[in-house]
Amino acid sequence: MATDWISLHQTAHAEFSTRLSAVTDWAAPTPDTEWNTHQLVQHVIEEQQWVPLLLEGRTVREAKPLIKRLGDDLIAEWHTYSAAAAAAWSKADREAPVHVSYGTIPAHEYLREQVSDVTIHTWDLARATHSPDILDSALVEAVYSVFEPQKDTLEASGLFESPVPVPDDAPLQSRLLALTGRDDRG
Repeated sequence: MATDWISLHQTAHAEFSTRLSAVTDWAAPTPDTEWNTHQLVQHVIEEQQWVPLLLEGRTVREAKPLIKRLGDDLIAEWHTYSAAAAAAWSKADREAPVHVSYGTIPAHEYLREQVSDVTIHTWDLARATHSPDILDSALVEAVYSVFEPQKDTLEASGLFESPVPVPDDAPLQSRLLALTGRDDRG
């Protein structure tokens, strides 16, 4: 059965929205040690700003001047840009070329990257807000299917910390998080 990445996109955004509504301390640390809660949420919103622009065929260079500075109400900004990204994906040709920072890829690969990014950062936000951190099992399975074959590339990319060792029989969510340098045991 083929993975419905559009449905997963909606699920990932709903899960992020739920955790976002629990934010009370925007300066709280996150498992992504480079960012506090405000910076993490800002990153996820900014990623959504790019989606409609890149799906329209713009290059990163063409799109960059169109990225707007976020206002103070990050919850409202999230809802605005999440809806814009969802609308863009609903009309997108999954095979269309998308120009991203490291080259040109088909839109369906960009969609998988977007879902994966939001999913991992949903867990980060859950930990930062002391919210439930168990992610939707279909999301975990799909994102693991993207990340696991790329584990060596992910580590070399510098986007994540080095993988955390976990037993082979650990829950799939634990193994997914471990691939991104996150340890859900603590």
